[in-house]
Amino acid sequence: MPLKSQFVLSGNVRDQQIAEVSPGVVTAQPLPQLLAASLRRAGYEHAILYEPILGFSCLTQPGEDPAPTESILTQLGLVVANGRASGGIDMLSSVLEKLVERQGEPVALIVDFAARLIARPSDLTSTEQQLFTRALMLSHKARSRPAGPDRKPYFNSVVWITEREGDLPDWFLVGNPRIRHIPISRPDGDARRALASALLRPLASAANADQTLIQKSVDAFVDGTEGMLLLDMNAIALLAKVEGVALDKIADAVRRYKVGVTEDPWLKIDRDKIRNAETFVRHRVKGQADAVTHMLDIVKRAMTGVGGSKRGGRPRGVAFLAGPTGVGKTELAKTMTSLLFGDESAYIRFDMSEFSAEHADQRLIGAPPGYVGYDAGGELTNAIRERPFSVVLFDEIEKAHPRVLDKFLQILDDGVLTSGRGDRVYFSEALIIFTSNLGIYKGTDGGERVPNVSSSEPYPVVKERVLSEIDRHFKLVLNRPEILNRIGENIIVFDFIREDVATQIFEQMVASIEADLQSQGLTISICDTAKNSLRSLCLNDLSNGGRGIRNQVEAHLVNPLSRALFDLDAKTGARLLVDTLGEGQITLIEE
Repeated sequence: MPLKSQFVLSGNVRDQQIAEVSPGVVTAQPLPQLLAASLRRAGYEHAILYEPILGFSCLTQPGEDPAPTESILTQLGLVVANGRASGGIDMLSSVLEKLVERQGEPVALIVDFAARLIARPSDLTSTEQQLFTRALMLSHKARSRPAGPDRKPYFNSVVWITEREGDLPDWFLVGNPRIRHIPISRPDGDARRALASALLRPLASAANADQTLIQKSVDAFVDGTEGMLLLDMNAIALLAKVEGVALDKIADAVRRYKVGVTEDPWLKIDRDKIRNAETFVRHRVKGQADAVTHMLDIVKRAMTGVGGSKRGGRPRGVAFLAGPTGVGKTELAKTMTSLLFGDESAYIRFDMSEFSAEHADQRLIGAPPGYVGYDAGGELTNAIRERPFSVVLFDEIEKAHPRVLDKFLQILDDGVLTSGRGDRVYFSEALIIFTSNLGIYKGTDGGERVPNVSSSEPYPVVKERVLSEIDRHFKLVLNRPEILNRIGENIIVFDFIREDVATQIFEQMVASIEADLQSQGLTISICDTAKNSLRSLCLNDLSNGGRGIRNQVEAHLVNPLSRALFDLDAKTGARLLVDTLGEGQITLIEE
């Protein structure tokens, strides 16, 4: 304070700030109030606040009579009414000069919402230009003088409060040795801890809690609110008090506040449904017993919270589904969504082949300020903000650009992404699923892709080779071993579709087609000879899994059957038999 006459405070200025109102008693106060109290303690006689709409007022101490302090406003040429003096930007310019040159005991002017004084920093109006030109000149003309009983040097100080340093004209701040810029950061752990005890004290169960429980609850509160504001902590404590949250459950209140819900959706899932889900899932995802069991374990762990981060920020569950194409990876994700939501289409899906460009990460989180699309936000951050309790599927993750993959580090580690607009979006209630074909093929020294595994090999061999190739790809090709490390043991390797499973899939597909036709009033049956021929055609090559079987069923049954029904002009109630079936041709006879 004795060295500079003007200050610019930017950053976390809209949050409350820690203040020790008496020895050992900590509370949170708005920044202007805290500044006024600090200035008064430092020897300033008055602290004047200016706000663009409300005008001028004196910031007084608790219990202080405001009448004597308001005389300073009159001395500065202001007309006081009901403790305030109205005035626009031109009046502020006039008051600045009178205040800086005023003799007597030191006073300070706090200009709040300074960014709202100007429309565009790069294109000032004449009134705006005059205000900041005068402030610039006064910063150089100001001289300190001795005041107070100790005769210490004082300026009549001016404090500008703005969200960003760049909101004020560059020529006013940059290279000006008479003005000090002070960035205000978000509250650190010590600041949050200082306030946590006071905020938790009003909770219903806090009165009879022992010191150990109180300390654990404070630790959980402080850890869970990392990166958040003191205003957020106040709101969480109020939420917990209103909803009767127990002291030891404060972490639940923190998590729910982050995603904007007042109830924990995971607690509302029917546990019996999940407990008995294995049969249902295996009916839809055939031949993947290990994958189904592992995936259900991840869901159960997500529901119970066992092994979760103490900060409660990481996603509820993470799964990396790897294996050949067409074996049920996406189908398993849909099935999990159906179990959790009752609607398999309720998941949020991103095809990562669309994010292969270096700057594609801006599609996920949104463009930064000044770029096209800034107002629209990011596709991923918008989706999670709208539906925080969701299954998020990132399909074919290996096709994304490594720079896009870096965003997943924040999601998997802290469960948070900062959008291009600066909003923090939390993934703490989401189930994250990646799918990939990594490990099925590998590259040779000549740059060719050759099979790494085949359907003739047993599943343990397939699993080992796929895991080894995934490990090599992330560590040596992408140079992103940290992503793999955060996924941990949640890599689920799918097996090839073996012949016995392929037969089940084939029978299920054919039965589904017959049922669809039955619902349209057409009874179609296939004779044994034709069905055996169709089975041989469809199961001849299983390299493309269930999707390949579906393609063959469409080519050899659905397409020729549709053509034949159209040519026969089949009517509702018709009963037809597929008598012969060949390469894209069938023969229908009426029964």
